[in-house]
Amino acid sequence: MKKILIVEDDTGILELERDYLEANGFTVEIAADGSRGLQKALAEDYALILLDIMLPGQDGFQVCRQVREHKNTPILMISARREDCDKICGFGFGADDYIVKPFSPNELVARVKAHIARYERLTCGENSDGKILRCAGLEIQLDARRVFVNGEEATLKNREFELLAFLAENPGIVFSKERLFDRVWGIDAIGDTATVMVHINRIREKVEPDSVHPVYIETVWGTGYRFRKFCAS
Repeated sequence: MKKILIVEDDTGILELERDYLEANGFTVEIAADGSRGLQKALAEDYALILLDIMLPGQDGFQVCRQVREHKNTPILMISARREDCDKICGFGFGADDYIVKPFSPNELVARVKAHIARYERLTCGENSDGKILRCAGLEIQLDARRVFVNGEEATLKNREFELLAFLAENPGIVFSKERLFDRVWGIDAIGDTATVMVHINRIREKVEPDSVHPVYIETVWGTGYRFRKFCAS
């Protein structure tokens, strides 16, 4: 059985999440505070982590950031906070999805299954064909999920890598934020395409010689983004 970690201090919500996940065949472990949740997340292997933001000990943002420094386990953040800045912060720290309370338990289960399936496809190397994409000093190893800039490895988070790889595999084609969001996130996580811009900026900071004057990922004002045509694989 696939094992899920729930980090949640609200007993009612925790029990609801656990009951629905167990009814759908998952094994569930729980932690009621951020510090304990972080300890368990780093010590054990989980198929996915459900992470509340407002937690005693360490908040969800801190836990997410520290987990992401060591593991690529899918992280689904859950919070009553609806502000765009909170959603963008969650994605910025490496979360894969963000659900606002109150939520439908059936929708939660569907998202959990979708993220686990997507992660398993990616880690099994499907659709990569062992290819390596190169453009000037940039090298993207699709099967190994590694990126090098002038021989030095750049550490990209899950979505950053997927976004960069997708653009690089389709050089010269302009993609809207909506199309990129749909392609990379895979499900209608929050319908907020501002997170695409956040991820593009973070990618540029890590791979561009000058993030203000990007060489690889161009902004097509009023339309979206494209990977420069001369950077074909």
